[in-house]
Amino acid sequence: MKLQLPEAIETYFQASNSYESSLLAKCFTEDAILYDEGLAFHGPTAIEAHIVEANNNLLVKTVVTNAVEKNGQTIVTATISGNFDGSPAALDFYFTMEGQKISTLKIVFAGE
Repeated sequence: MKLQLPEAIETYFQASNSYESSLLAKCFTEDAILYDEGLAFHGPTAIEAHIVEANNNLLVKTVVTNAVEKNGQTIVTATISGNFDGSPAALDFYFTMEGQKISTLKIVFAGE
């Protein structure tokens, strides 16, 4: 049985794959934090700018392969591919929700 993802998470992956930057910021709370590539990005505007730069420049596409609920988080495993060394790569996306929006997102290599 496939886990039904919250709408904000579904929208996050849709926006990432279609490069619809206007949708990205709407997925996050005003005080959201993204942890990616060893850095922290605070707030929807900074998160959107990082994702747009990373995904658009490298033509990243994401395919969700698994999703589970654990310890209050939605953990999504996905394969990303694009114009970068190591493509394709499996990543784990750790989402924490606040209401209907993403409050924290941590992206790491799968299994770390």
